[in-house]
Amino acid sequence: MTMISFRVPDQDASAADEWAGRLGMKRSRLLREALHSYLVRLRAEEDAARWLAHPPSEGESSLSRVADWGPAEDWRDWGDEAR
Repeated sequence: MTMISFRVPDQDASAADEWAGRLGMKRSRLLREALHSYLVRLRAEEDAARWLAHPPSEGESSLSRVADWGPAEDWRDWGDEAR
């Protein structure tokens, strides 16, 4: 694990301490999880932009129409058979 050190406004540091206390965790864990969540969001936005720039081809999206068919059979009534 790598240590990262950075400066924040006093108000943000106080808010981080307050939230860490309310959530029952250390401030370092709160900040690690916040950074991780933000990086995940950035990757998702980048992935979405890439998908919009290069949407799937007809062949790649051909199976998506199968999902619209719904279940092949209705299995809801099979629960009565086991009794």
